[in-house]
Amino acid sequence: MACKEPFVPPSIARPRMQGGSGLSAARAIVAVLALLLAARTAVGAEATLRIGYLGLSIKHEMPNSFLDPPPADEGVQGARLGVADNATTGRFTGQGFALQEKLVNDPEAVVPALRELVAAGIRLVVVDLPASQLLEVADLPEARGTTLFNMRAPDDALRNESCRRNLLHLTPSRAMLADALAQFLAVRRWRDILLVVGPSEGDRLYAEAIRRAARKFQLRIVADKPWAYDPGARRVDTGHYGAAAEVARFTQGVPSHDIVVVADEAGDWGDEIAYRTAEPRLVAGTQGLVPANWARPHEQWGATQLQRRFRARAQRWMLPADHAAWLALRAIGEAATRSRSTDPDTVVARIRDPDFELAGFKGVPLSFRPWDGQLRQPVLLANDRTLVSVSPQPGFQHQFSELDTLGTDRPETKCRSR
Repeated sequence: MACKEPFVPPSIARPRMQGGSGLSAARAIVAVLALLLAARTAVGAEATLRIGYLGLSIKHEMPNSFLDPPPADEGVQGARLGVADNATTGRFTGQGFALQEKLVNDPEAVVPALRELVAAGIRLVVVDLPASQLLEVADLPEARGTTLFNMRAPDDALRNESCRRNLLHLTPSRAMLADALAQFLAVRRWRDILLVVGPSEGDRLYAEAIRRAARKFQLRIVADKPWAYDPGARRVDTGHYGAAAEVARFTQGVPSHDIVVVADEAGDWGDEIAYRTAEPRLVAGTQGLVPANWARPHEQWGATQLQRRFRARAQRWMLPADHAAWLALRAIGEAATRSRSTDPDTVVARIRDPDFELAGFKGVPLSFRPWDGQLRQPVLLANDRTLVSVSPQPGFQHQFSELDTLGTDRPETKCRSR
């Protein structure tokens, strides 16, 4: 609707330009215009939705390869693009969006940082934290009226026995990633798996998800072996000989299998397995063919447009954490647009509405599961250079949504706080 000209009383609109009365009329016009400007400014402030971003900078060890060193701004760049996209839409809806960032290096600074955001009146916060600290901030008394958008932690416990009412999850759970890979292996009839598991807690949890997925989709783990080889000498002149010999010994005598699935979330050793096994076998899992919410070679369903906009802003490729953070901001922006409100409670109510849908450049609308707060979404299966497949795979049906064949379905959930 077009704005009408403000009503100005005739005594002000047509002043007599003589003596003191003309000066008084001019002052009155200025006063009225000042009031109108102040009112407009106040409305604009009320129409701005402020969103927090709380991230803990994790110290990355020296990477296995220097080809792709981990960026220092992973995640937050996706949030910045998301708020910019929201602002573009907001120009037409009369809504503003502002991102307030709190990036800390010390785990002890996480709780004070969240308290500062809440004290500033921010009630929607995108969080880039490991699971333990995510639960810590979710349980703070100050966070009771705040909704936290998890864009990093894949832990299945956060969607089950450790779920919280004020948590929504943008990144896929480990169960979703494992199910996506297991569906693909079942379709390809690569049913016999050699599972290789690293020493870290993340590796252990990833392997647990693979084992559950294997049972769920009737795959067989023929051998389940821990990886204990120290790859520290890989950079010496003969390092590749040592790695090749170790992997060959490690996979020698293993029962016949179709594929090697590795659990190495930190990327310390998983890349060493390919092309060095005793028998010629493909590699999948955390390396090789990787299930993820986003992948560099993804170009379908308009994804090229998002990839280009992100590269223009960040001067690098979009990573899974960037996409999850971008989705968090876009979910907030879409809910604000649909509800025609910048009130945080109204926005969250819209996000939780069963009819809420979000576009994520994945070919189908995305939505949040009411039983655990997880975003339903397809999972990409890709290597460094090509998108191989997308799960759910054709033929895996569900009575409500095929996306619920990935991860914890409603009958399986252990979440009791929704």
